Amino acid sequence: ILDMPRKTATTRFDAADYLGSDARIEAYLNAVIEEGDPQAFAAALGTVARARGMAAVARHAGMGRESLYKTLSAEGNPGFGSVLKVLGALGYTLELRTRPRPRQASRSR
Repeated sequence: ILDMPRKTATTRFDAADYLGSDARIEAYLNAVIEEGDPQAFAAALGTVARARGMAAVARHAGMGRESLYKTLSAEGNPGFGSVLKVLGALGYTLELRTRPRPRQASRSR
């Protein structure tokens, strides 16, 4: 009998499956913010919304579920007001901190 190669079953990776706690969500969103890509942040908010339940997040944000999906997709371009609504619906706020300034090299004379 010939040994037939076995097919390996794979599933599609979804970060939402790993965002079961507030600490993980905060770490995930902060990591994406540090990248400085607004579209990546919008998509990350979408991932968090899916982890929490898109319908519930949409309801708390005062938005339609389909509209929220589109807004928070990788192709979406949410306005700042929409981002604040979604963050509020998820139970988060924005906080600003002064960014550390790079040290300037001392000048030799």
